[in-house]
Amino acid sequence: MITISPAKISKVLPESIAAEIGFDVGDAIVAINGIKPRDLIDYQFLCADEVLKLEILDAGGKIHHIEIEKECDEDLGLEFETALFDSLIQCNNRCPFCFIDQQPPGKRSSLYLKDDDYRLSFLYGSYLTLTNLSHKEWQRIEQMRLSPLYVSVHATEPEVRTRLLKNNRAGRILEQLKWFQKRRLQIHAQVVVCPGINDGKHLQRTLRDLISFHTGEIPTVASVAVVPVGLTRFRPQEDELIPVTPEKAREVITQVKSLSQEFRQKYDSSVAWLADEWFLIAGEELPSEVEYEDYPQIDNGVGSIQLFIKQFTDAARELLPPQIAEPRKLTWVVGNAVEQAFQPILQQLNAVEGLEVNMHALCSDYWGQSISVTGLLTGHDLIFHLKGQDLGEGILLPSVILKHGDLIFLDDMTVEEVSIQLNTKLFPVGGVEDLINSCCQ
Repeated sequence: MITISPAKISKVLPESIAAEIGFDVGDAIVAINGIKPRDLIDYQFLCADEVLKLEILDAGGKIHHIEIEKECDEDLGLEFETALFDSLIQCNNRCPFCFIDQQPPGKRSSLYLKDDDYRLSFLYGSYLTLTNLSHKEWQRIEQMRLSPLYVSVHATEPEVRTRLLKNNRAGRILEQLKWFQKRRLQIHAQVVVCPGINDGKHLQRTLRDLISFHTGEIPTVASVAVVPVGLTRFRPQEDELIPVTPEKAREVITQVKSLSQEFRQKYDSSVAWLADEWFLIAGEELPSEVEYEDYPQIDNGVGSIQLFIKQFTDAARELLPPQIAEPRKLTWVVGNAVEQAFQPILQQLNAVEGLEVNMHALCSDYWGQSISVTGLLTGHDLIFHLKGQDLGEGILLPSVILKHGDLIFLDDMTVEEVSIQLNTKLFPVGGVEDLINSCCQ
């Protein structure tokens, strides 16, 4: 039996209905109009009514009953500690390339949770495999029109997908895509390419199968991201995986580019895109910004570098001053995968009179990777590469390195611990405006 916990409030937005009523952080919603919300989706659906009868549990453990009248589309102004008020649907696959299984033991428990939850896919774009859904959950997806979802396909041939996911139910992916098609619901797909398993002719078959669902007014498969497998030194020895070499990257780039050109002529869209990492591994230039269309797979690293450069260029016109009042020297930490791509940004920053920004493009000693994306750098990596160096006034630290909403690295080190070890300040920066402001304040 699934237990539904009260939805604990983490933030009350100022000047909202909730603030006016007197909600406090730590209060929790038990029920709305007599129904216990299972998750943020239920909460949003139930709050669409004009009259709400709320059962509230305050931080002191006392129950309150409140009635609210509002416009049907008016938000209460509450945020919650978690999007799920019951339990996370965890993955029952045993994919050899799963990042969760490529971590060392003994870290915080949340790092080992294998999310395969359709609700987080709908709310936040996390990927699921569709192998863990019960009949009731399929019904809920249909009834509540939870679309689009983000699906890890990897292969459409039943035997290949079963081999990859180590799950006999994995071979039903084409049936499941037809289910979405019949109900006019959409997915965004990803294919993690594992050399020797689902590349070559298998990748060709997978992309053609997926593109066959990109038809009609509401294409079932809205987009496809092709991503290289990422391996760490902690991965199981028997995983049968082979790292992506520059030669393999160039082969995949040629293959997918050829198919995308064909799809573009037929559908006026590339539909399938290569993650930026392919070009970085291959040592080839990234596609132009315009080729990414409306960035449907941005969270999968498809076009993220070009988008960041574009956003920086646009913001720099307004925010980057010709000079700063007090001279500053800073260190900007990034993964070495983007070292060359970010040179134009570095040059623009250093063109500001009085500002000196030194980029340190790091590989990850922690994960055992020679080429690393920024988001996988750890506290260990910063200490390993930077200890004893002149870091200026501090380190510009991309917040993508940190646990969302917290100051903790993937290896469980805190920003404070790393700051002490390096004897300098760390300035988390969340985007281009943060980067510019941190440099020029």
